[in-house]
Amino acid sequence: MNSSTHQPPQIARANGIDICYEIFGDAGAEPMLLIMGLGAQMILWDDEFCRELAARGFRVIRFDNRDIGKSGRLSGGQRLTLVELLKLRFLKIPVAAPYKIRDMAEDTTGLMDALGIKSAHIVGASMGGMIAQEIAISFPQRVRSLTSIMSTTGNPKVPPPTREAAAMLMAPPPTTKEEYLTRFAQTWKVLRVGHFPLDEAKDLERAERTFERGLNPNGVGRQLRAILASGSRKHRLHAVKAPTLVIHGTVDPLVRPEGGKDTAASIPGAKLLMIEGMGHAIPIPMWPEIIDAIDKHAHGAVAKAA
Repeated sequence: MNSSTHQPPQIARANGIDICYEIFGDAGAEPMLLIMGLGAQMILWDDEFCRELAARGFRVIRFDNRDIGKSGRLSGGQRLTLVELLKLRFLKIPVAAPYKIRDMAEDTTGLMDALGIKSAHIVGASMGGMIAQEIAISFPQRVRSLTSIMSTTGNPKVPPPTREAAAMLMAPPPTTKEEYLTRFAQTWKVLRVGHFPLDEAKDLERAERTFERGLNPNGVGRQLRAILASGSRKHRLHAVKAPTLVIHGTVDPLVRPEGGKDTAASIPGAKLLMIEGMGHAIPIPMWPEIIDAIDKHAHGAVAKAA
């Protein structure tokens, strides 16, 4: 096997749920789990991005979170209402949720168990960063290094999304394929902030692939509830011992830059990398800097542990 080895998607039973996963790279390489964000399938960790990480000496595992893509679907939980959001924000009345971020963290460690992985480098983007943080808090022995990308601590003092990004999050789901393809392009235009021709050229193909793998709007709603119901991790993050890297874009409209700064400030010894002009996305032109940073951080953590 070599770093270009790519195993087809498989299903593992983890934490009582079917989790769909895919592996890039050598079986003997350092394991690295990539956790995606809200309503995002594992394929948003682009194939080429995964291959490039695998080429740096990692066994890269990406997977669909519960309630998304080819992983198991749950039930319950109504569509989130504006009234609930306002009650949460102003009256501190918690949002009800069928499951929380902690459950999704247990899905991840359950997948590691199924794959015979004692500990791994954990990389999470957006909600995936929240899940990664929760793993580092609750299951510290499973984490060789932590990389939290465009995520936050759940601290309510972090500024909310821009109006445009929030409206996109609360918009009713598209009902036809055409509508979905249009919405996908619109969504990423808002999230990427600015003009990224290489990514825009791939949007249709990415949207088609996501649509073919299957949409689950109710699942996205439950994931959003999980985020809001899980509260703040800020004080619990003080106990994290894993070497931590925080990556955030300077123009992120969804999880504001303050979210990344708050994460780095909450974890002892965390390094913060702010990427100029990056929104709530991992655009192709920024891959080299991001992959270099993850590689250096993870290999540095291994050297230190040895």
